[in-house]
Amino acid sequence: MAERFWTMTEIIEEFRIDEDFFMELEQEEILCPACLANAPDKVFAESELEKLRLAKILMEDMGVNLAGVDIILRMRRDLFALRNQFDDILEDLAKQWKTRNY
Repeated sequence: MAERFWTMTEIIEEFRIDEDFFMELEQEEILCPACLANAPDKVFAESELEKLRLAKILMEDMGVNLAGVDIILRMRRDLFALRNQFDDILEDLAKQWKTRNY
Protein backbone atom coordinates (compact mmCIF):
# COMPACT_ATOMS: atom_id res chain seq x y z
CA MET A 1 0.00 0.00 0.00
CA ALA A 2 1.38 3.40 -0.95
CA GLU A 3 2.10 5.90 1.79
CA ARG A 4 -0.19 8.89 1.87
CA PHE A 5 1.31 12.36 1.84
CA TRP A 6 -0.41 15.44 3.23
CA THR A 7 -0.15 19.10 2.24
CA MET A 8 0.31 21.77 4.87
CA THR A 9 -3.25 22.98 4.29
CA GLU A 10 -4.68 19.48 4.82
CA ILE A 11 -2.68 19.05 8.02
CA ILE A 12 -3.72 22.44 9.43
CA GLU A 13 -7.38 21.69 8.74
CA GLU A 14 -7.30 18.08 9.96
CA PHE A 15 -5.43 18.81 13.20
CA ARG A 16 -7.06 22.20 13.76
CA ILE A 17 -3.78 23.93 14.38
CA ASP A 18 -2.54 27.43 13.75
CA GLU A 19 -0.42 27.95 10.65
CA ASP A 20 2.21 29.76 12.73
CA PHE A 21 2.49 26.72 15.02
CA PHE A 22 2.99 24.48 12.01
CA MET A 23 5.59 26.84 10.53
CA GLU A 24 7.49 26.91 13.85
CA LEU A 25 7.67 23.12 13.90
CA GLU A 26 8.94 23.08 10.34
CA GLN A 27 11.42 25.90 10.96
CA GLU A 28 12.86 24.04 13.96
CA GLU A 29 13.03 20.91 11.76
CA ILE A 30 10.71 19.01 14.05
CA LEU A 31 8.55 18.43 10.97
CA CYS A 32 10.28 17.82 7.67
CA PRO A 33 8.63 17.76 4.25
CA ALA A 34 9.09 14.77 1.97
CA CYS A 35 11.08 15.17 -1.21
CA LEU A 36 8.72 14.19 -4.01
CA ALA A 37 9.57 15.21 -7.54
CA ASN A 38 5.97 15.49 -8.76
CA ALA A 39 4.48 17.28 -5.75
CA PRO A 40 3.32 20.83 -6.56
CA ASP A 41 3.47 21.85 -2.88
CA LYS A 42 5.36 20.68 0.17
CA VAL A 43 4.00 17.39 1.37
CA PHE A 44 4.47 15.52 4.62
CA ALA A 45 4.53 11.78 5.27
CA GLU A 46 2.33 10.00 7.81
CA SER A 47 5.31 9.67 10.17
CA GLU A 48 5.51 13.46 10.37
CA LEU A 49 1.86 13.59 11.45
CA GLU A 50 2.68 11.44 14.48
CA LYS A 51 5.39 13.93 15.46
CA LEU A 52 2.92 16.78 15.00
CA ARG A 53 0.34 15.02 17.17
CA LEU A 54 2.89 14.49 19.93
CA ALA A 55 4.21 18.05 19.67
CA LYS A 56 0.69 19.41 19.96
CA ILE A 57 -0.02 17.34 23.08
CA LEU A 58 3.31 18.22 24.68
CA MET A 59 2.90 21.95 24.09
CA GLU A 60 -0.84 22.43 24.63
CA ASP A 61 -1.57 19.89 27.36
CA MET A 62 1.75 19.65 29.16
CA GLY A 63 3.22 23.12 28.71
CA VAL A 64 6.46 21.92 27.10
CA ASN A 65 8.26 24.57 25.05
CA LEU A 66 9.48 24.06 21.49
CA ALA A 67 13.04 23.17 22.53
CA GLY A 68 11.65 20.61 24.96
CA VAL A 69 9.46 19.09 22.25
CA ASP A 70 12.50 18.75 20.01
CA ILE A 71 14.48 17.00 22.75
CA ILE A 72 11.60 14.68 23.69
CA LEU A 73 10.97 13.67 20.08
CA ARG A 74 14.69 13.02 19.48
CA MET A 75 14.89 10.93 22.66
CA ARG A 76 11.78 9.02 21.57
CA ARG A 77 13.33 8.31 18.16
CA ASP A 78 16.57 7.18 19.79
CA LEU A 79 14.68 4.98 22.26
CA PHE A 80 12.85 3.23 19.42
CA ALA A 81 16.15 2.69 17.59
CA LEU A 82 17.72 1.19 20.73
CA ARG A 83 14.69 -1.03 21.20
CA ASN A 84 15.03 -2.31 17.64
CA GLN A 85 18.73 -3.01 18.21
CA PHE A 86 17.92 -4.84 21.44
CA ASP A 87 15.23 -6.91 19.68
CA ASP A 88 17.75 -7.84 16.97
CA ILE A 89 20.30 -8.89 19.60
CA LEU A 90 17.71 -11.03 21.41
CA GLU A 91 16.64 -12.64 18.15
CA ASP A 92 20.25 -13.40 17.27
CA LEU A 93 20.89 -14.87 20.73
CA ALA A 94 17.79 -17.04 20.45
CA LYS A 95 18.98 -18.39 17.07
CA GLN A 96 22.43 -19.13 18.48
CA TRP A 97 20.95 -20.88 21.49
CA LYS A 98 18.72 -23.05 19.29
CA THR A 99 21.58 -24.09 17.03
CA ARG A 100 23.80 -25.02 20.00
CA ASN A 101 21.11 -27.04 21.74
CA TYR A 102 20.15 -29.22 18.77
